[in-house]
Amino acid sequence: MKLQRMNRRALTLGALAVSGALALTACGSDDTGNGGDSSASATAQAGSIKCDDAKGQLLADGSSAQKNAIDAWVKQFSAACGVQINYKGGGSGAGVTAFTQGQVAFAGSDSALKPEEVEASKQVCSGGQGIDLPMVGGPIAVGYNVPGVDKLVLDAATLAKIFDSKITNWNDAAIKKLNPDVELPDLKIQAFHRSDESGTTDNFTKYLIASSPANWKYEGGKAWQAKGGQSASGSSGVAQQVKQTSGAISYMELSYAKDGINAVSIDTGASAPVDATVDNATKAIGAAKVVGTGKDLSLKLDYATKAEGAYPITLVTYEIVCDKGNKADTLPATKAFLRYIASEDGQSVLADSGYAPIPADIIAKVRTTIEGLS
Repeated sequence: MKLQRMNRRALTLGALAVSGALALTACGSDDTGNGGDSSASATAQAGSIKCDDAKGQLLADGSSAQKNAIDAWVKQFSAACGVQINYKGGGSGAGVTAFTQGQVAFAGSDSALKPEEVEASKQVCSGGQGIDLPMVGGPIAVGYNVPGVDKLVLDAATLAKIFDSKITNWNDAAIKKLNPDVELPDLKIQAFHRSDESGTTDNFTKYLIASSPANWKYEGGKAWQAKGGQSASGSSGVAQQVKQTSGAISYMELSYAKDGINAVSIDTGASAPVDATVDNATKAIGAAKVVGTGKDLSLKLDYATKAEGAYPITLVTYEIVCDKGNKADTLPATKAFLRYIASEDGQSVLADSGYAPIPADIIAKVRTTIEGLS
């Protein structure tokens, strides 16, 4: 009898273990090894993802600005659909090059395709061309590391002079004028810029050109043009340099401005300086206009905005994909992933990672375009 009771107990425990394992499997797991998110909201979101015929793996590359957003999306999508997505995040320039050379299913770029890049894409998009789908918005924070200074206000003219090596010390008169109540140290400014071709650089310098053309005489673009300063690769690279270097300053997406990095408030000419927040970036992005033609949905941002509470240094990251002529073996997974990240559920995860969702009227057009990809 005692042996029978022990056997029944073992069977019961075994059944509980199996049911527990099945429950964990149903919730999904993270292929990256980070572990699945067992929260009710994550489970509900994974359950709402439409996988269709998605399978296999996708290779993608591009904007490091959206890397944290992509990581959050991939975790949910892979758990739901079992598709492995390898997004390198090597920078916008690398992503566009990989796309036009047919090396990736889609690319991320913080700048819309140039005419010559559209032309090059026709070689890999059989019967079609590359198009820009705005998917991620957010503020470009100007992160700094100045001991004892937790709050700092700068304007476009001062930033232009700092990044053009015209202002070289933190107690410069121009910085003092903007921060009369701050004890600024006699400390050398260490300005860092991106060493790789970057859409973040492109958007940051567009702000300087639009807001202080007298102090920023460069043409702009993905490659850094000003002389002097120091460089690092990727958003994570410049963020790390700011974190570990006393007197450092650089530009990076808000999600990277953390762990000891403070963000500058921008004097735009509005009644009060504007902080780098998701809500303030959303106000600026909400005024963006679609300027792309056909299925292309590239946007025009107002970098010189003086609207109350609108943060002017913003970017929009595009997912670049063929409108027609996508590879048959990757099209189902590409469409399914893009459909998810453009969905209400996909966009809702952005704020938690320091990004701004795309305005409703624009993301609605993105969703329609995705369904027509072939």
